Amino acid sequence: MNNNHKKPMYLPAVVNANLTKALAALLMAALFTGCSELGYLLSNDKVTDADNNQVVFVGDSIFALSGEIQNQLETKAGETFRRYTVSGAQLSGELIAPSIPNQFREAVSDNPDIKTMVGDAGGNDILIPAIFLNSNNCKTPWWRFGRLSQQCRDFIDDIYVEGVDFLNEVAEAGVQNGVLLGYYYTKNGLFRLKDMKEAVDYGNATLARACRNSVLDCTFVDPRSVINDSDIIFDGIHPADSGSKKIADLIWPKLQPLL
Repeated sequence: MNNNHKKPMYLPAVVNANLTKALAALLMAALFTGCSELGYLLSNDKVTDADNNQVVFVGDSIFALSGEIQNQLETKAGETFRRYTVSGAQLSGELIAPSIPNQFREAVSDNPDIKTMVGDAGGNDILIPAIFLNSNNCKTPWWRFGRLSQQCRDFIDDIYVEGVDFLNEVAEAGVQNGVLLGYYYTKNGLFRLKDMKEAVDYGNATLARACRNSVLDCTFVDPRSVINDSDIIFDGIHPADSGSKKIADLIWPKLQPLL
């Protein structure tokens, strides 16, 4: 029998406290960006059979966390739509949640008779690396304002390619129309994200260009002018009920003629 037990190793109190804070920050980031299975837990219920199955919603937690944007639009329309949005979803990759293209593929698998796709895409591709160590250098603090890094621009340009490919796939599946929601400015809350303004500007211009250049009849909706800090919840990212209502009011004039 081996009786050589190793002595337990204890971290210094200061290091242990810092590690605890770091782990807590990672956990909270997971919660509010939708990491792992929490993406499903922090999403409104999937709807695969609705009053109007020809309208399908795909996207990330801007839609999925509360579901209030869809609720508002369904109230205006007087009918329900299919929902496949998942918190934490990205345009490219499935490390965190089902990708937005795969949400759409699931919708086609359930019922391919889709006339209109409504959603957003690309936000988490930019935001998640920014929260975790700003790995793509997409933050511009005050001393670097007006000088979005080339690294971030190149990264978002890659997202453009993914976006066009996705929208073209939607069109090739027989969908007639797309309504693509852009992103508003995040704020300092649970995460310090006010420095994302220039990345949001560049990202929205890129998504709008993807919408124009795809073969899908695609309309881009830009919420930057209407969403204020008071319309965003404490995490600095997601819309409060007032923000969801404003976004629904922007989408509705584009969606209504397509119903």
